[in-house]
Amino acid sequence: MAKKSVLQQKRAAYQPKLPAALWGPVKAVKGEPTQSVGDQEEIKNLFPNTYGLPQLTFEKATEPAPCVDAFNVGVILSGGQAPGGHNVISGLFDGIKAINKDCRLYGFLMGPGGLVDHQYMELTADIINDYRNTGGFDIIGSGRTKLEKPEQFERGLEIINKLNIRAIVIIGGDDSNTNAAVLAEYYKAKNVPVQVIGCPKTIDGDLKNGLIETSFGFDTATKVYSEVIGNIERDCNSAKKYWHFIKLMGRSASHIALECALQTQPNCCIISEEVEAKNMTLNDIVDSLAKVVAARAAQGNNFGTVLIPEGLIEFIPAMKALIAELNDMLAANPQFASLSAAEQREFVLSHLSAANAEAYASLPEGVARQLSLDRDPHGNVQVSLIETEKLLSEMVGKRLAQMKKEGTYVGKFAALHHFFGYEGRCADPSNFDADYCYGLGYNAAQLINCGATGYMSSIRNLTKPSAQWVAGGIPITMMMNMEHRNGKNKPVIKKALVDLEGKPFKAFAAMRDEWALNTCYTYPGPIQYFGPEEVCDQPSRTLYYEQN
Repeated sequence: MAKKSVLQQKRAAYQPKLPAALWGPVKAVKGEPTQSVGDQEEIKNLFPNTYGLPQLTFEKATEPAPCVDAFNVGVILSGGQAPGGHNVISGLFDGIKAINKDCRLYGFLMGPGGLVDHQYMELTADIINDYRNTGGFDIIGSGRTKLEKPEQFERGLEIINKLNIRAIVIIGGDDSNTNAAVLAEYYKAKNVPVQVIGCPKTIDGDLKNGLIETSFGFDTATKVYSEVIGNIERDCNSAKKYWHFIKLMGRSASHIALECALQTQPNCCIISEEVEAKNMTLNDIVDSLAKVVAARAAQGNNFGTVLIPEGLIEFIPAMKALIAELNDMLAANPQFASLSAAEQREFVLSHLSAANAEAYASLPEGVARQLSLDRDPHGNVQVSLIETEKLLSEMVGKRLAQMKKEGTYVGKFAALHHFFGYEGRCADPSNFDADYCYGLGYNAAQLINCGATGYMSSIRNLTKPSAQWVAGGIPITMMMNMEHRNGKNKPVIKKALVDLEGKPFKAFAAMRDEWALNTCYTYPGPIQYFGPEEVCDQPSRTLYYEQN
């Protein structure tokens, strides 16, 4: 067995805090019936058995908990890793054991595929205790198999029946929880007594709404990234000769970039949603960055930091139109993958509309090729493979060379590049995420106990002390709308983008001009697990601004 570090040993002893409502027996209080955020009739027709369910809120029960027969639960980790996943599982384990000590928990291995392929293990106390308050998903592994076909559901049902499982808990992001909703509807339609509960996971922060205040892992990941950005800023301010272009995870939204900007105060931070709202071109972005570089150079400061969201390229309107047409074209022409690189480029140019073909041809060949490479399992461009940070620095360098000839730039420009992604996905969870994740898992056990299915575990009021957090569940269909995916309209959970009218963005926008010209860097340092509450237990700046 691998040797545990001193920190691992100390963190194993940490007891996550729960909302007061979950300290003992609970009762479920039903709210009003709900409806989806969009396309209500279509979503209702697709989910006739799980649509319109009420919100659930848990309160302390005044009566002792009734005796409950033991039941078994299956758990799945789905999609990319996020700090705190192990605590969701340990909270779920403790939650079902508190209901009946003879309840059993089975983990399906390597994601949803484990359910379909009948690969599983029982998670006992000895196993669970080794993973409390740790990062990663290595307790059972994760995968990206999509649960969307009846034959998959039927194969899953075989092992569910064999293990006498009453409920499946799917820990995942928006696509994984969409799959959870589809699975819940399928079993409900067949009158099969299997419950399906989701838990909101993604470091990207785009799975949230009024009742899901944040997805787990976002707090830890952004604190990890902010520590390293702060280190780079300190080096940058010491050497005074480099511009650092830093790409951050966040394919569909800029929450990570915005949060890291609020924590570290870089010279520039691009917010993809603003780029789209202002109909900015790639050249507009380059010009804005070049102006900041030139303004700082005029003060003798030939250094700086730029934060770039991973998914920026998809938010530039001209690029977005190009990618949308590319997605449909590639979905309709599977033979594309067998062509040579040169043949692929000609194929793309000959099958695109004139405007999009022109945009495609204008891109550097490497970037253009990356846009037409294989999609991920959800049909999306793999934007993490597109070196946006290098593309921007190269274009900024060319623009500055022109400005120097024109006499409007007098400095020296040297760029360094970084991409912070996997570094933040498996860190030991912050105290906030350790508590939040444990609460989500424990709360999921209560949703199972009250008979809920098609619900997502929800813990709210997160800027208050944990005892004041509000526990409950919300119907997954409440978060859904119809979107165009892989050439078809499909029901999906609506992604939460950065709200340009929201308090976090407005706080950033009010300060960014000063950050651009002056050196206002903030150095958050590493995550602290032991010490005063204001150092160790604070939520993200995004949550702070949203709730205060």
